[in-house]
Amino acid sequence: MKNLQTYTNEFWPNHIIPPHILESIARNGTEVQRTLAQRTLAHDEQVRARRTEEAKGLKGKAGSRRVQGAGTAHKNRVIYTANNSSSLPGTLVRSEGQAATGDVAVDEAYDGLGATFDLYWDIHGRNSIDDAGMDLIGTVHYGSGYDNAFFDGTQMVFGDGDGVYFNRFTIAIDVMGHELTHGVTAATAGLEYHDQPGALNESISDVFGSQVKQRFLGQTAAAADWLIGAGLWTAAVNGVALRSMKAPGTAYDDPVVGKDPQPDHMSRYVTTTSDNGGVHTNSGIPNKAFYLAAVAIGGNSWDAAGNIWYQTLLDSRLSSTAQFQDFANLTAVNANTLYGASVQSAVVQAWHDVGIDVNEGWLTNKAIVGLWTIDQDRNAWVYVDADGWKKIAYDNDNIFYDMLGQLSSAKASGKTVSMYISNNVITQLYVNS
Repeated sequence: MKNLQTYTNEFWPNHIIPPHILESIARNGTEVQRTLAQRTLAHDEQVRARRTEEAKGLKGKAGSRRVQGAGTAHKNRVIYTANNSSSLPGTLVRSEGQAATGDVAVDEAYDGLGATFDLYWDIHGRNSIDDAGMDLIGTVHYGSGYDNAFFDGTQMVFGDGDGVYFNRFTIAIDVMGHELTHGVTAATAGLEYHDQPGALNESISDVFGSQVKQRFLGQTAAAADWLIGAGLWTAAVNGVALRSMKAPGTAYDDPVVGKDPQPDHMSRYVTTTSDNGGVHTNSGIPNKAFYLAAVAIGGNSWDAAGNIWYQTLLDSRLSSTAQFQDFANLTAVNANTLYGASVQSAVVQAWHDVGIDVNEGWLTNKAIVGLWTIDQDRNAWVYVDADGWKKIAYDNDNIFYDMLGQLSSAKASGKTVSMYISNNVITQLYVNS
């Protein structure tokens, strides 16, 4: 069996229910529900702390990032039950190719893991989460009244919910696509899990989780509901889902679980220290950008729009600390490269509509012809092929001298570079190998 053991993202695991929902229940629920919510919060923190310590020991041991097309397809689902304990992985109940068991949680997990594998393999040629044939392992019936689901870097884990506010966590197929995509992100861009890179991390999981659901249901972008986690709430909750990519901030409004806090525009960006800088909150902004782009482009979300986002995730120019602006810029560049100006225009408009204007863009595979610098004045100008003189960003000493060193090395060795230009200033660059 191939089991992923080398992710180094210290914020594992990623839970589908954000802390602010559980904290609201812990304040406003019945005594029993407050206790369950507090127990889930404490459990999630313990698991997160344990994985953080494990990740520290794995630093530097991860395999190559952004690998694509490694080996033949290895679709191997393995489903266990924890029998309402916290022991993992538990008792084996269904393996790849076996018939349905009749246990709805087992069979939903099996189908959801399979639909996620199929999206990545059939559309992107990605061989499971790590692109090396990783087994897709899931454990259902985890804990007693456990109100969450998570991917811990090696497997999926599903609670049954408390039955009062939450249904079973296998009920929503996009939850599985969402959580497993955290593994894809860790194996590719490695986006840090805080503030804007963390919100991008969450948004990318929603983007591909929604594609898994839409493809499974045979829906076009125009026909889809764009809800994440529909069916998780019981009838007791005034809500339709955990999040709405189409209309962030409208998924629920309930006296016990709280109100959906997601913004749909940069003018409403939430600055907070909670939830690692609001990763589950501000993800609403790039979520809506993808929704707008997919609908404007037309057809299925997993075709052109999904491929643009996937290729951007693989793009070596996307750093682990990427901001919304960086991701938007690269999606526009990749849209043009893959599909031409009309699709690029749709992507640029989608980002504009959420308050992010794509900048001038990347000059790719250019030779450094000349380099003029006066270090004491922190001035450095680079002549790039026939594109003229460009100034290096000077707002930060580390950035300035790092780029100056890279450009000097590139010129001396004759290497070509890709660089991002904003207002005729080089703000980011990538030296091609």
